[in-house]
Amino acid sequence: MIQPPPGSGGMAGSLQSWRDALPAWIRNRLPRRLPVWRHADYRLPVPELAAIHGIEPNRADLALWALLGAGNRRHLAVHEAGRIAYGHLGLVHTPAWLEALTRPDRLAEVYGITGVPHFPVDAVMHSVRLACGGTLAAARHVVAHRGPALNLLGGFHHAFPHKGGGLCPVNDLAVAAAVLRSEGFTGRIAVLDLDAHPPDGTAACLRHDPNVWIGSLSGSDWGPLDGVDETVLPEADDPTYLHALRGLLRRMPPADLVFVLAGADVLEGDRLGALRLTHDGARIRDERVAAHLGDTPAVWVPAGGYRADAWRVLASTAVTLNAPRTHPVPRGLDPVENRFAYVSRSLDPRELTGEVEDEPWFTEADLDPRLGGDHPPRLLDYYTEEGIEYALHAYGLLAQIRRLGYGAFRVRILREPTGDRARLTGVADGRTHLLWEVQLDRERHAGRPLLALRWMTMRHPLGGFPPGRPPLPGQEVPGLGLATEAVRLLERVALRLGLDGIVYRPAWFHTARMAIPPFQFEDLEEHARFEALTRDLAPRPWSESSRLVADRKVLLDGRPWTWPAAPMVHLLTPEPHDPAVVARLRDTHRFTILGASADPSGPSA
Repeated sequence: MIQPPPGSGGMAGSLQSWRDALPAWIRNRLPRRLPVWRHADYRLPVPELAAIHGIEPNRADLALWALLGAGNRRHLAVHEAGRIAYGHLGLVHTPAWLEALTRPDRLAEVYGITGVPHFPVDAVMHSVRLACGGTLAAARHVVAHRGPALNLLGGFHHAFPHKGGGLCPVNDLAVAAAVLRSEGFTGRIAVLDLDAHPPDGTAACLRHDPNVWIGSLSGSDWGPLDGVDETVLPEADDPTYLHALRGLLRRMPPADLVFVLAGADVLEGDRLGALRLTHDGARIRDERVAAHLGDTPAVWVPAGGYRADAWRVLASTAVTLNAPRTHPVPRGLDPVENRFAYVSRSLDPRELTGEVEDEPWFTEADLDPRLGGDHPPRLLDYYTEEGIEYALHAYGLLAQIRRLGYGAFRVRILREPTGDRARLTGVADGRTHLLWEVQLDRERHAGRPLLALRWMTMRHPLGGFPPGRPPLPGQEVPGLGLATEAVRLLERVALRLGLDGIVYRPAWFHTARMAIPPFQFEDLEEHARFEALTRDLAPRPWSESSRLVADRKVLLDGRPWTWPAAPMVHLLTPEPHDPAVVARLRDTHRFTILGASADPSGPSA
């Protein structure tokens, strides 16, 4: 029997050391849990990033929730990242730059945001330092135990020693390498940069380390980079890219530690990338790199990704690194829905309703006002104010709003003839702000009991509209960036109340656009007209399109047309319209802009 080596530091350390002591051919056949670093605060508290750059600020958690929802809990060893020390950042970055990162205007510039009155420096730098700490912890782990590890945020390869840029305040890869060097690591380090953009900052940060190799495949040509084996492939598809990858891997020297930037911005349609890979192409990329590296210590980071589904590439990377044990994520799995369903099962209904076990919440006095009953109102005769706040906390929403700069949250319920209204307020800068308001009712619609969403607003009063991005119609302040979570939360309300779904009458074009999917217009003809409207206004930003519709400057088939605010439904057991019928009806309609001539090169202008 092989005994674990002495002094290995606890059960987990003993098991890992015992595994490392085995011959490689045995070790590679033993079950291995993929080490993954994450933190709840990896989510960047900057809602504007989604609108400006197409970033999903919560990519890390979406990928992890999807992996867990696919049944991979026992295949992943999830570690919580800790913040990197400023002393470690100082091994790479100049004191002047680290000081500059404490100023809102400078940090906002790194993220391509200017002219906003409030930028949450502390919260953003907290996320960035956590990501750097995750990359360093993963590097230490793989150097000690070999094999791959994954950090769910990182790959800030555009940060130079004296400046940041391209959404990269500091360079986590260079910092991790510098810390390992300071701790005595002398092996060769390789950086395999498979993000769609060149590793300009990484090259500058590591240029004085003679034992570093950097290889890159890019879609954009930013000029030559000293010390980088770079191949530029503008608009490359899967075969072209994968052929170039084969050549790069052949030129890659043996290494003792590899950093792999498995960028999701290689996907076709990425807002900032210049490549045309499919999801399958990105998966094959990861498979070939993982096979080439074998048991070499390797830290994988997600780098860029500017599509709403960039999290799928990150989840696929995790599956690839732990194949064949990790289950792939089903194409239709929604990670937020899956996460909220998991949380919902853990909620105590008594905390939501305020009921005490074996004691009803109402008394005889409550039933007869003459007896002095004064029971506090309940949302839809179920949720108390405390229960709503408890749920918002359990789903992690209050934590995300707190990172935007608010605190001292309070929920209030108002009973009105048109439905029950719930308000969430929070305090910032000594003032109380309305953050979230929703009005709900029960409605029997088309023979089904549904949750009627009469009104909802989500507000970020501390935020601001960047230059060139005006408010949407009906919008006074920016949103919280939690629209997806709000819809999934309403789903849980409908389920808990035994309703079949949600009905909603959008007041604006942009709110309807954001609701699809999972909503669809109840009337088939109305849904087809909306698809035609979306098609014909597609080249324009949502703010412009919605303003044109609101100002009645859109013609339907050459005639004046007014936004109908027709009912949309989201059934929890979906009954989608027939796509073929929708397409046929859609193609019978054409929307144009009042006073504009048709543009023969694209949709009507």
